Amino acid sequence: MKETIEKAWENRELLKEKETIRAIEAVIEQIDKGKLRVAEPDGDKWKVNEWVKKAVVLYFPIRQMETIEVGPFEFHDKMALKTNYKELGVRVVPHAVARYGAFVASGVIMMPSYINIGAHVDSGTMVDTWATVGSCAQIGKDVHLSGGVGIGGVLEPLQAAPVIIEDGAFIGSRCIVVEGVHIGKEAVLGANVVLTKSTKIIDVTGSEPKEIRGYVPERSVVIPGSYTKKFPAGDYQVPCALIIGQRKASTDLKTSLNDALRTHNVAV
Repeated sequence: MKETIEKAWENRELLKEKETIRAIEAVIEQIDKGKLRVAEPDGDKWKVNEWVKKAVVLYFPIRQMETIEVGPFEFHDKMALKTNYKELGVRVVPHAVARYGAFVASGVIMMPSYINIGAHVDSGTMVDTWATVGSCAQIGKDVHLSGGVGIGGVLEPLQAAPVIIEDGAFIGSRCIVVEGVHIGKEAVLGANVVLTKSTKIIDVTGSEPKEIRGYVPERSVVIPGSYTKKFPAGDYQVPCALIIGQRKASTDLKTSLNDALRTHNVAV
């Protein structure tokens, strides 16, 4: 399948051939079932399976628009909706929507929310009201995506890594995580944290600030912040994110999510 996908990526005329269409459809089916992933753990790091991502991109041109009716509701799209939630062991509250080609593990709870094709959402995760999980995003086990959270998708450029939210992370209300930012295990983002690849993430827990980008270390507690930047027109405040502490190892995970936020007076 990989060879067929790679050839079709270089020559789109091959999308007309049945062999190519079958290969693309087989990849999407395996992503849907959790047998293939756009990105996956590789020891202490993550690797991006670019050919799988290419299959997701190539799935769009081989699909035709169709009308999808659900009771009084109607959609007009190329992608089928995910089905058989009872058999999958997933709780889905109206009006939650997941596209076919997204893996949603048993034990996931979907409040009115959206999960796009290529995404991987692992067991025990809560996708809360109006949260969105973008294409190919990787969400770990027992993650809480609070109300209004925006997890960015990424299909092109193909070398770009998807957003990765590791096991046990808590993403507070109205947070935005995009451009392949990686959130470490059990990290906590307070409400309204915005993280892009270029956002400064500043650890202020020590005597001197430490600056990183694109990654929130495991068990970090993060809040929105700002710093002063000089421009030709003057000095202005620019958004950043501040690491202000660590989650306590001594407390139960479910409790410590709230305790960590209360200890540092952070809004959820």
